[in-house]
Amino acid sequence: MRVAVLSTPPSTAHGWGRYTRDLISGLTALGMDIVFITSTDAPPIADLNLLSYHRLLPSLVRPTRMTVLRTLAALPVVQRLTAVCDVVHVIAEPYVLAVPTHHPMVVTAHGTYIPRTSARPVVGRLYRSAYRRAQIICVSSYTQQQVIAALPGARTVVIPNGVDAGRFVQAPPHDSLPGKHGPIVLSVGQMKARKGYHVLAAAMVKVREAIPGAEALFIGDTADRAYVETLKAQLARDQLDGAVHILGRVSDAELLAWYHAADVFALPSINAGDKFEGFGLVYLEASAAGLPVIGTLGCGAEDAIRDGETGYLIPQNDVDATAEGIITLLRDPDLRARMGTSGKAHAHANDWHAVAERVLDVYQSVVGGSSRTA
Repeated sequence: MRVAVLSTPPSTAHGWGRYTRDLISGLTALGMDIVFITSTDAPPIADLNLLSYHRLLPSLVRPTRMTVLRTLAALPVVQRLTAVCDVVHVIAEPYVLAVPTHHPMVVTAHGTYIPRTSARPVVGRLYRSAYRRAQIICVSSYTQQQVIAALPGARTVVIPNGVDAGRFVQAPPHDSLPGKHGPIVLSVGQMKARKGYHVLAAAMVKVREAIPGAEALFIGDTADRAYVETLKAQLARDQLDGAVHILGRVSDAELLAWYHAADVFALPSINAGDKFEGFGLVYLEASAAGLPVIGTLGCGAEDAIRDGETGYLIPQNDVDATAEGIITLLRDPDLRARMGTSGKAHAHANDWHAVAERVLDVYQSVVGGSSRTA
């Protein structure tokens, strides 16, 4: 089967890119031929087994003016490139406008984007029409609920995100581990309000009262400077400057080292207006590394975490519950070990090979179980 994939560059720096890279690897391992169509600012790619690689869409990672018009303008070229493909898979949702109306189409709903684009003035009707033509893969049950609320009658199926579990299981060499002075609470994700870093920072006040040597590490993109500065001011006010460390983005090797140096993973995401955590791949990554994980109810984390088994699901914006979960885990090494073991099993059951097989089943249902090309 030949599949056209429309997405942002397959970079590990953001969710669209990581999903794209890992799914393409899973699909090519199953024998799929991939025609990859991405943005004009994408770098050359040598490490993915692609049938062809085309850079012609507007950037979504660094959006510019007239993104919608530029996406629509790309439609004739996309139509030519996809004519020999059995199905088109749109991974970065706004690119749905570049897909010819007659072509079998699958769209992955990662979280906020389908509800938001469907509700946009003027162009919302174009998005709604395009989404209704597609089979929509939702990365969590919560995301599915939001998509159906925005598009009643939409064809949806839930396929949670996968994880390259093997990458996180192996501990790095001892001399590459970062320095560690006490129990570590690790949090990974873009530094923005929706990720709940300010909630975790407030919880660390209570954690430090119970476990004075505990520290927290925040790893992720710090492009939202206003939020980062507000967070730093909060840490200074609460006298946590030396206990909560904002590292920003780090290399993959350093991130892996911190996963293995940490004791607990916590990311208490919150719903902010119409924005929500669609799934939370970092929870699965932390589970693959053997960490117990803490996430929140009322978002996609409910599909990434098995409450009471691989970690805890707590109410959103609840500082006390966040602190209580962390303290319980830090005080009980046996509990951490049991949840870590369960987390590893959960991550391996959701590796990208398993996800790719389920996505292939969706492709086959969309094209009627047979392909037009070899």
